[in-house]
Amino acid sequence: MTKLPNMTSDKTKLRILDTLPIVSFVDETNKNGRKSVTKMAWKDKYINAAELAVIVPIKENLLNDASVDIWAQVRPRITEAFASKIDNAILNGTNKPTDWEQGIAQQIETANAYAEETDNFYKDIDGAMTKVETSGYNVTGILGGLELKSKFRNMLDNTGQPIQNTEIGALPRNYVDNGAWDKKNLDLILGDFKQAVYSIRQDVTFKVLDQAVIQDPDTDAIVYNLAQDDMVALRVTMRLGWALPNPVNIENTTETRFPFASVKKKVD
Repeated sequence: MTKLPNMTSDKTKLRILDTLPIVSFVDETNKNGRKSVTKMAWKDKYINAAELAVIVPIKENLLNDASVDIWAQVRPRITEAFASKIDNAILNGTNKPTDWEQGIAQQIETANAYAEETDNFYKDIDGAMTKVETSGYNVTGILGGLELKSKFRNMLDNTGQPIQNTEIGALPRNYVDNGAWDKKNLDLILGDFKQAVYSIRQDVTFKVLDQAVIQDPDTDAIVYNLAQDDMVALRVTMRLGWALPNPVNIENTTETRFPFASVKKKVD
């Protein structure tokens, strides 16, 4: 995805190209050689910052008696969980913030930009790529789960040899290994990943609390009283947003264009 400059507020306006210019050669023998005039138009789209947060309480005695740095072990696990939550929301729309748009996989389904899995995986990928190319975009990469590796290893020609030195084989591949990939429904997503953009309002921050009262977010019941329970807690927060602008391009000015496509798993 394309990283935009950090957000300066909770909402950032994107100006999306909606109408392309029309140009013409200057005709000196007609219209007095006047140059043509054209219009361009833009539409607005917004990136909305959403907050991701968690609090991890822990007993002070455990911290004091541990032979290892507990917080040093906790921090990378939390950032890993953050990444999984973000990927799941962007890819699948799972538990996404209300003011975020639908996940990429959901938008692919709406745009009918997918190929059904067959016994020829190479042609399946070609079919998905054709969807993107018909929309006027170049495919810049392939995204899938770890099981996608095996599908590529078993992509063979008619003689049983691995298919090599092809456009599909040369595309960069990224494998989602944080639990955010939809193994049940998708083999892969491909497309012009530059078209998906994100921006950070506040990077991951850590703060240790030692005097707070922690309540259950659903029932408001007090779960921990840190001072009374001899506990401390690590509060982790982050704010970011993303969007898929899908601007008009010179190859396809229709509203049906879409920069991503997928190969859907065969329904048994």
